Amino acid sequence: MQRSQQVRVRRVYDAPEEADGSRVLVDRIWPRGLSKDAAALDEWCKDVAPSTELRKWYGHDPDRFEEFTRRYHSELDDTAHATALQHLKDLARHGTVTLLTATKDRDISAAAVLQELLTRG
Repeated sequence: MQRSQQVRVRRVYDAPEEADGSRVLVDRIWPRGLSKDAAALDEWCKDVAPSTELRKWYGHDPDRFEEFTRRYHSELDDTAHATALQHLKDLARHGTVTLLTATKDRDISAAAVLQELLTRG
């Protein structure tokens, strides 16, 4: 299996799949209307999520995604974010990791940014 296939992005509201491997919620806020049992998480890694300020500024506006990505990369350099990102890298080295998000458009989400970072050669 290629490294790029080891990190998936899915919505936390989707039913778990056997291929998910480690299921990690990467949102800072718990998803609305979802019980912990239904989420079927292995862990909640909220320290890797964008800051509240950045999340609110972005508002999932597709026109802001490029700038969001740049700002998020910058945030990921601080100690707490970097430690959490390293943890995800370690998980990905040992098997499939599914990054879970409540965001409707996964392609322009923080989870997509993380996936790109984790699958980079």
